[in-house]
Amino acid sequence: MTTLDDRAELIELISRYADIADLKEFTTLPGRVFTDALTLDFGSVTGMPEMTIPLTDYVEVLRASFAPFKATHHAITGHVVEIDGDTAKIHAHVRAEHWLPDADRWLVVGFYDNEAVRTPDGWRLTRVKLTAIHQENQPDLATAAN
Repeated sequence: MTTLDDRAELIELISRYADIADLKEFTTLPGRVFTDALTLDFGSVTGMPEMTIPLTDYVEVLRASFAPFKATHHAITGHVVEIDGDTAKIHAHVRAEHWLPDADRWLVVGFYDNEAVRTPDGWRLTRVKLTAIHQENQPDLATAAN
């Protein structure tokens, strides 16, 4: 593969990552996006510390996290890709909108700083970090899920 092929595959990987939530596709897409264990850092939104968890556990977290929303839309743009052999870093801008059934919209604007590794099945994310720089109408997700 060439660097341009790797870059194209890594950008598509980030698009598939967005599709997991936006299409509510929690069955096949996660295995095409993540390694079996992955490190997550959503502290800027959740306040939780960085953690490494098995993919099967994260799929259930994703399913539960996005269940309250009638729709979501993640626009991930401005990809800056650094490839070093079989590892890569991807910095990208994100604008994520989440609509609850009562029509309230939660907006998150920020950056992803993700890491990927080349596997026999292609590139997979091994680390996802979201840095939110702006939010509007963040819901109490514990209440929204009920």
